[in-house]
Amino acid sequence: MTELILFVLFGVGALAGAIMMVASRNPVYSALGLIGTMFSIAVLYVVNGAHFVAAVQIVVYAGAVMTLFLFVIMLIGVDQPEDTTEQLPIQRPAALALGAILLIGFVVVIAAGTLAGSDDGTVVGTVEAIADELFTNWLLPFEVTTLLLVIASVGAIVLAQFKLRDRK
Repeated sequence: MTELILFVLFGVGALAGAIMMVASRNPVYSALGLIGTMFSIAVLYVVNGAHFVAAVQIVVYAGAVMTLFLFVIMLIGVDQPEDTTEQLPIQRPAALALGAILLIGFVVVIAAGTLAGSDDGTVVGTVEAIADELFTNWLLPFEVTTLLLVIASVGAIVLAQFKLRDRK
């Protein structure tokens, strides 16, 4: 039952972050929505017993890759002034309520003991098991993903330096 509640909570959190990423006009807010989605997915990995994958999700994707994306966004420069007036007065209490729900979810996960390994005795989520799969069966998709991230970063930097010419 606990796993179902956590799945629903963090599934909704992942969807909300994804919608925020796509619908936001400010690229920094879009990146923050993507970070929220990645964090929610990492919690789902923890609930499923893949602790190493969850740690990699947080450290590599939400940490390093998103830092790179935010750096590229700031290289591009957001030239629009930010409106600091309160547009949504309910946003602050809703954020506090969702934060409290998140904290309660963490307490429930730790109290229920769902952070333990799998029940059938198979080794899941260890460094050795993931390395065996990653460097045997999934080597090509892993390398292609790395190449795509490098190409996207270089493309963003090139677009930041691109100047429009006047057409007659």
